[in-house]
Amino acid sequence: MKYSRLTKEQFEELTQEFTNFLATQAIDKAEWDQIKTDKPEVAEQELDVFSDLVWEGVLTRATYLEFFSKNHIFLFHCFDTYVKSIVLKSLVPDVDFLTKEGLQWLSDNMFTDTIEMKVGKKEFTEERNLSIFQLIQQGSILSDGQLYNQINTIIES
Repeated sequence: MKYSRLTKEQFEELTQEFTNFLATQAIDKAEWDQIKTDKPEVAEQELDVFSDLVWEGVLTRATYLEFFSKNHIFLFHCFDTYVKSIVLKSLVPDVDFLTKEGLQWLSDNMFTDTIEMKVGKKEFTEERNLSIFQLIQQGSILSDGQLYNQINTIIES
């Protein structure tokens, strides 16, 4: 298994897709139920293969990621061979970017000396999708890139 198995909740959300996946292997519901009972190791393998297929699709389409903590925001823009990042750090310890008030404070103080901003670019040292998966495993979430693009536009102007 290349990534990680989907959760029970994720499988439930993807019931139709999983049914289609099994159908491509000529496995109907009755046969799937029998496999689960008689050959649980084969059922486990099918769940793993499906999970990897889903992850591969999601990661291939991933363009932007975000990670928020109390005093830091990490924004990532993923390309084919590298990732660009914008890292914002509050130099005021009481500010909490995990709250609405903290984000408002960020908006009001973006280009002041109370915010440390670093911009970077890093080549992927391993496969792109695996690198993105690792960012997700560390707590990053997929995003529409709105915040990254807003800040990047200001930086580049």
